[in-house]
Amino acid sequence: MDIDRDDPHGNYTDGNRAFLQAFMARGQLSLNDSKQILAAIFSIQENREVSHEEVTEEDFKSYMSAAADALSPLDYEIRSTKDQVTKARIYAIVNSISDPLTQMATTRTTEEMLYVKRLLDAMFETYNTPRREVMAITGIQALEKKVLKGSTRASEAEAVVSNTDKGLTGGEAEKLLGRLVTEKWLERSAQGFYRLSSRALMELRSWLLDAYNEETDDPDEWQRIKFCEACKDIITVGQRCVRVDCNVRLHDICEAAYWNSRPNKQCPKCNTAWDGEHFVGQRAITSTEEYLRGKRRSGISANNKASSSRGRRTQQVVEEEEEAEEEQEDVEMDDEEEEEAEEDDEE
Repeated sequence: MDIDRDDPHGNYTDGNRAFLQAFMARGQLSLNDSKQILAAIFSIQENREVSHEEVTEEDFKSYMSAAADALSPLDYEIRSTKDQVTKARIYAIVNSISDPLTQMATTRTTEEMLYVKRLLDAMFETYNTPRREVMAITGIQALEKKVLKGSTRASEAEAVVSNTDKGLTGGEAEKLLGRLVTEKWLERSAQGFYRLSSRALMELRSWLLDAYNEETDDPDEWQRIKFCEACKDIITVGQRCVRVDCNVRLHDICEAAYWNSRPNKQCPKCNTAWDGEHFVGQRAITSTEEYLRGKRRSGISANNKASSSRGRRTQQVVEEEEEAEEEQEDVEMDDEEEEEAEEDDEE
């Protein structure tokens, strides 16, 4: 790089400001995203076309460090984690003091925020059981009446507000879901499932634990929010131990290195053979024989990717979401029957 390029560690320049503004606008950045932004900034500074390949990791670290220094007095910090699917390191700006949902509320209506909380309740309560830890929700499920308007895990103050909650219409909810994806709070899979993004998991970590996990002295008690045995980050996509009463979970991106460091491929807590065929996330639904059989009946490949035109869901996506919802309902009924049978056996 040219020696006359702005040095972020020397003076906070217009280039630094542009980088930070782009960072805040996007919600989260990967190294590749950052290089694209820096290439555009450097092209203006040097009055020539600078490709992202010319941007070095040192450039990235310098600008990221300068951004962190600028944010610190405002009680913001930059955190990073690995994407649970792509393994790319993701960086996000996180408020280090305020409740993240309170921060989100500055740009949302009361009805929208109550909808977001009901959406989270659906992800981490309704569709997150000991036997099926989906922690995701289809587009159709996100538009159900109980999510559009209903009760939430509310404090007394919030309960008063919720009494006047008019809820959202289906159209309003769809637009909000689209914005949450654009702002990197949610991610939408090819099969039509919404889950929390890397940014959301970093920013909402403490809130999720407080809202959905119970205080207990028993480390083996099942909790709704779990952590990867290898990296210790929250896991919403990955694998689980075969045994329902065992809490060991592993990210797909962590498992290879984890097993390479161990003498055998057995659960570190219960010593059960790890088969890699029991899942956390949407695959708790989409990997089941019932779901795959539904795909074969409808003539839709499980690997087909959903497409859209100007934000509209295609018929294929709608069919996939309907099948996922039906399968999830069947699974819940099976779980209830199994739990009742276990209770009868115990009696």
